Amino acid sequence: MSSQTVFKTVRQYNKKPISNDDMKKLREIAADYSKVKNYVYMRYGSISSLSKLYPGYTIQNELTKSGMRESLGMPSVYFHLAVFDALGDIKSQWTRTKSKILAHVNCHTGFNEEEKHYLRFLLKVSNVFEAVLNHAEFRLPADIQRQHDELAEQVNIETLHRYMRRQVRKYHVKLHTEHVSGFSIAERAYRYADHGIYISVKEKRKRIFVLLTDNNQYKSQLYISLFPEENRIEIKVPIYTAVRRHKDYTNKIGISIGMYTMLTTDSGNQYGTALGKYQTRYSDWVRTQTTSYCRNKKDNPGRKKYNAQKRRFEEQLHSYINCELNRFLQTEKPDTIYLAKLPRPRTTGYNRKINHSIIMWQRGYMKSRLMQKCRQHSIKLVDVIGKDISYECSRCGGTGYKARYQFVCTSCGSVIDEKTNTARNTLKRGREGKVLH
Repeated sequence: MSSQTVFKTVRQYNKKPISNDDMKKLREIAADYSKVKNYVYMRYGSISSLSKLYPGYTIQNELTKSGMRESLGMPSVYFHLAVFDALGDIKSQWTRTKSKILAHVNCHTGFNEEEKHYLRFLLKVSNVFEAVLNHAEFRLPADIQRQHDELAEQVNIETLHRYMRRQVRKYHVKLHTEHVSGFSIAERAYRYADHGIYISVKEKRKRIFVLLTDNNQYKSQLYISLFPEENRIEIKVPIYTAVRRHKDYTNKIGISIGMYTMLTTDSGNQYGTALGKYQTRYSDWVRTQTTSYCRNKKDNPGRKKYNAQKRRFEEQLHSYINCELNRFLQTEKPDTIYLAKLPRPRTTGYNRKINHSIIMWQRGYMKSRLMQKCRQHSIKLVDVIGKDISYECSRCGGTGYKARYQFVCTSCGSVIDEKTNTARNTLKRGREGKVLH
């Protein structure tokens, strides 16, 4: 991807409820899609298939010859996408497995540096890693082979190979999915027209029509998420957008994120002051509905209505967060934003209502949206060290305490809004280079 573009996902929605017959056809595709993925997980998720994963066409050819697509009556456009989707998941799973093993190797006190170096070499060189797991011989280019031989002379390779196999057995698991929630669709399996989209189904030369809420048209691989209980679909469209550069965005700003006021800057400006109202209303409703459902399982309104109302609450909350983030960027015009890296909020020591509100806090969503918008506007977002940042005085550097949303310094006696104090400390640490890389 070019540095002048950023990736984002656009969503499209149906304007009218999907009929039961059309939803049934879409669910048939999703069910077959899931079956193909599970078959690939089962057959090619083990160590014996590592050599076939890259680039993956060997597996595709084997499955094409197996006759699985014909037995399912599945269009090839969906079948091949399901295969490569599953292969991508398997590759990601192997990456996670290697990351876990690497972390374990780095902190292992029983290995010396030469042994750790050799284990890192095994994890880095794929064909050596594959050969070790399968008790096979391997051939390497001359320069890499020379590097391997030099490392092997300093360690007991059999012991390390057995260790690597044990760690793989411990951490690596085969994937499986029980969800029939959607499927990917290639460009030749759909067509935009008549203010909607025509989607190919399992019947030959047949497509179903879905009227959309917008008239946007795209040419890329889409993902169709199904919500049969609500008779609706959600189309996820991956697109690239040009990076915007603003000559007047020159300020360096420290910010503090809160649960009731979304953002506070080092100058004391606040954005998202109504976040607490949206957050509390949402968490109170979820808590009330959960209690009602547990007490009256026979008379509850049903999960369909519950999910629909929950989605409306989340959409209102997310819409408000995005609007306030846009207003923040347009008003402050930042070149660099410093944000304190804080630990996860604790959900103990308060009453149940506050604990539940903390659990429902949208901090992760706010951070992800801020990161996305900073990429789109060429703004640098920097994480600074957050240890004890809210208990440090931004004026004298002394230690203080918080009381009734105010910070009180015990050294110089200054009293300031606690979020503003944190934001100023964030800016100060960012300028001093106390950042996380």
